[in-house]
Amino acid sequence: MPQIDKILVSIFQRSFKSITDEMSISLTKTTRSPILCEAKDFVTGLYDAKGQMLEQTENLPILSFSLGPVCKVIIDFFGDEIYPGDVIIHNDVFSMGNQNNDVAIFKPIFYDNVLIGWSAAKGHQADIGGAVQGGYNPNATEVWEEALRIPAVKLFEKGKLRKDVWNLIFANIRLQMVQEDIMAQIGACTLGERRMQALVEKYGFETFESHKLELFRSTENMMKAEIRRIPNGVYEGDSRVYYDGKHPGTKFNIHSKITVEDESITFDFSESSPQTDGFVNGTYTSTCSAITLTFLQTVNPNIPHNEGMLKPLKYIVPVGTILNAAYPKATTFGNHLCPQVADSIFKALSRAIPERVTAGWNHLLCSLFTGLHPRTGRKYVDICFMGLKGGSGALEGDDGYDHIGMIDASGGVLDQDYEMYERQTPHLILKHEYLTDSAGAGKWRGGLGVETLIQIGTDNTKMVVFGDGDVEPSYGLYGGKQGTLNKITITYPDGREVTPMSKDLVNDIPKGTIYRQIAGGGGGYGNPKERERGKVLEDIKNEIISIEKAIKEYSIDL
Repeated sequence: MPQIDKILVSIFQRSFKSITDEMSISLTKTTRSPILCEAKDFVTGLYDAKGQMLEQTENLPILSFSLGPVCKVIIDFFGDEIYPGDVIIHNDVFSMGNQNNDVAIFKPIFYDNVLIGWSAAKGHQADIGGAVQGGYNPNATEVWEEALRIPAVKLFEKGKLRKDVWNLIFANIRLQMVQEDIMAQIGACTLGERRMQALVEKYGFETFESHKLELFRSTENMMKAEIRRIPNGVYEGDSRVYYDGKHPGTKFNIHSKITVEDESITFDFSESSPQTDGFVNGTYTSTCSAITLTFLQTVNPNIPHNEGMLKPLKYIVPVGTILNAAYPKATTFGNHLCPQVADSIFKALSRAIPERVTAGWNHLLCSLFTGLHPRTGRKYVDICFMGLKGGSGALEGDDGYDHIGMIDASGGVLDQDYEMYERQTPHLILKHEYLTDSAGAGKWRGGLGVETLIQIGTDNTKMVVFGDGDVEPSYGLYGGKQGTLNKITITYPDGREVTPMSKDLVNDIPKGTIYRQIAGGGGGYGNPKERERGKVLEDIKNEIISIEKAIKEYSIDL
C-alpha cells in the first residue's frame, strides 16, 4: 500500500472536482434544450468502481445525490457484463431514479482493462413520453401516464451503438432535441472518462485507490465533527403539502424526526402522510436527496462532496408514504416535495442549532408551456424558470437571497436570457422585476420574490401548472414575518381572468393572452423592530419595501 501523502489527497479531491466542472461546462455548451443549456437543470458526477461518489458538480443539487444509488443498481444488474465503451441510460423511478424526466447517462471507466470508476450526467429532458408533452401530467395516477420508463439499458455496448435500443426509446419521445441532448450527455461522460484515465495514468492505480480511501475517511471525519456540534437529542418538525392533483382541498403532512447521537444523525420520515392517489408523490431517492442537500446547508460548506460525507447520515423513508410511493404510483412531482422536506428539517433543527437554519423559503409554483412555434414550425417545451424563482429565508446575521428559486436548486438553476427566451418560444416578456414588499420582515429580512408578465405569442398554447405555495406562504422564525404567496393568473384577450389550480392542465390558450406570475418572498428571521434603521432606509430607497410596510412592520419613524 503506497504511503499516504496528505497533499496528494487534496490534489485528487480538487482533480475530481475539476473533472466534473469540465463535464458541466461541456454540457452547457453542447445541449440544445433551454432547460439544460440556459437554466442548467443538470448535474455531472464521478464514481468509483463500486458506485461510491468521488465528486459532483451540482447545478441542481437534488439530482446530484440521485446518481450514486443508480450507479450501484447498474453495477448489480449488469455484473460481469460491463465493458469498455459501454453507455448506459436510466430514468426509472422504481429502481432508484428520482424523477422520470431526469435521465441519466453512465459510462464505465477502465484502466488496463480494470474497471476503476464511472462518469455520469443527469439532465431534465424536454420530453420523456407519457400522456403530456413535457412530462408533467397533473392528471396522472400511475407511472405509465407520466413517462416512458427506462430501467438500466445499454445504448452502446463495447463502443457500438445499439440502434434497436436507441430507436425503441426515442420512438416514444416527441422531440428530436432529446436525442441530441442525450448525445451531449454521452459526450460529457466521455470527457470525464478521458480525464479520469489520465489522472490514474499520472499517479498509478494503487496510489489512486489508497488516496481515494483516505479522502473518504477524512471527509467522513469532517462530517462527524459537524454532527458533534449538534446537541444529542430527538428533534421533530412538520410541514404541509396541499392538493394532490385529484382531490381539491386535500392536505398532507410531512413529519421529520431527527435523532442526533454523537457522530451520527438519523432522519426518520415514517410518520409522514400515506401516498396519494394523485400526482403528488415522491420517490425514495428524491426524498433522500432533499434530506441531504437541506442538511448540507447547516454544516461546513467546505466539506468535499464524496461518499465519506454521506456515511454518518441515515435515512428512514418507508415505502407507501407520500415521500416514497409504491410501484406503480405517479411520482413526477417528487422533486418538488423538497421544500416541504426542508421546512420540516429546519423547523426541527431550529430547536438545536438556531444559528445555522434559515426561515422558510418560497415554495415552487411553476408553469410549463408547450406548443408549435409559428416561426420555426417546430414543437417547443419551456419551463418558465425566470418566473418561478422566489426568495430564500433569512438566517441569523444575513438577509435571504433575492430571486434564488427552489431550495432543491439552491441557486443552481439559472434564469433564461430574455432574448434567447423570445427566440426559443413564441412568447414576449412584458415584465420581470423584483416584487416590492414580497420579503418577510425581520431583523434579517427574507429574500425578494418576482413578478413576471408574458404575452402568449401563438394559438393553441398548452400550460401545465405544478407546485405549491399558493396556500401557505414561507414562514418566519424567532419573530420574523412570513413572506408572500405565489399566484398565477391568465387574462384572455376577451378580458376573462382565470387562476389555475396549483396542479392543473390548461389547453388551447389563445394568442394575446397575458400570463402573470407572482413568486413569493422568503420568511424573515428575528424581530423586525430590531432591524438596523439604516438597512430599512436603504430598502425603502431601493423599493424593496414600501414606506407603508416600513412604518407598519419595522415601526420606523420617518
